Amino acid sequence: MKLIKCKSCGLEAEHAGKGFCKRCYRKQYKSPMIICKNCGKERRHKAFGLCGTCHIKINHYDTNKAYNYMKWHNIPLELYRKKTKSCEICGFDKVVDLHHLDMNKKNNSKENLVGLCPNHHKMLHNYRFSKEIVILLAKNGFKAKISVL
Repeated sequence: MKLIKCKSCGLEAEHAGKGFCKRCYRKQYKSPMIICKNCGKERRHKAFGLCGTCHIKINHYDTNKAYNYMKWHNIPLELYRKKTKSCEICGFDKVVDLHHLDMNKKNNSKENLVGLCPNHHKMLHNYRFSKEIVILLAKNGFKAKISVL
C-alpha cells in the first residue's frame, strides 16, 4: 500500500491513480462517450456497450420487476405474469392490471387475483359500472365484489 499526497485534496492517502486519492479520483473520472448499441444515442458508457438506462432495462429489468411485485403485491413474478396475460373479460393483452376480487389487497391467494384491462379495471372500481363488470366476471367463473361509494 503506497501512501501519497493527493493532488486535489492534499491529504495523505492510498494512491488510486494519476496522483489522486481514491475519493478524488472517483470524482474526476468520467466514463467514455459511446453510441449505445440499443438506443443509438451518444451517452456515457455503462457496460456491454450500453448506456446506463439501456443497461438497466436489458440486464436488470426482470430482477427489479420481481422485487417490486414481491414488495407491492407479495406475490412471485411468475404468478403475476400468469394472472396478467390477458383481460378476463375482453381478452385484451397489451396492458393488463392485477385486481383483487374481494378488494382486499392483503389477500393474495390465486383464486382472489384476476387480470383486467385498464378500462374494465377502472369500471369495476366505479360504482356506476361495477355491477355490469361483476356480471361479466361471473359469466367467466369469478366472484367479485361490487364497488360502493
